[in-house]
Amino acid sequence: MGALDFLSDYFSNNFDVSIRKRKKHKVMQTVNIKVKIDCDGCERKIKNAVSSIKGAKSVEVNRKMHKVTVSGYVDPKKVLKRVQSTGKKKAELWPYVPYTMVAYPYAAGAYDKRAPAGFVRKSEQAQAQPGGTDDKLMSLFSDENPNACIVM
Repeated sequence: MGALDFLSDYFSNNFDVSIRKRKKHKVMQTVNIKVKIDCDGCERKIKNAVSSIKGAKSVEVNRKMHKVTVSGYVDPKKVLKRVQSTGKKKAELWPYVPYTMVAYPYAAGAYDKRAPAGFVRKSEQAQAQPGGTDDKLMSLFSDENPNACIVM
């Protein structure tokens, strides 16, 4: 038995490498938060609080849309808590999607008159049902359908 065999047995018995915990790597993401911003002081306070989060690469504050955008290796819940710690208790994750992404933008759950221009609220009622009657009727009079109405 050589010295290398002795060392390999010694390290494998005394130091188990597989038990070590591996650190999870956070994913680069963009977090959007809706928060009411009234003045320059509020904007500055939120920007300073959020930019001090570990992993935050860029922070953008849009006062007109009441939106804070944070990009980096951050957790959305931690960003939301940090914004709420500045005194903005009604802060929430961005609840809106672009108008063009929703099948029925004027459905009861989707339409929000306080939403910024071009956005509607995310909701299940506004999404199209796969294989629903609307899809069948639209494909019936489609240009790609060879059996479509001849009158068209």
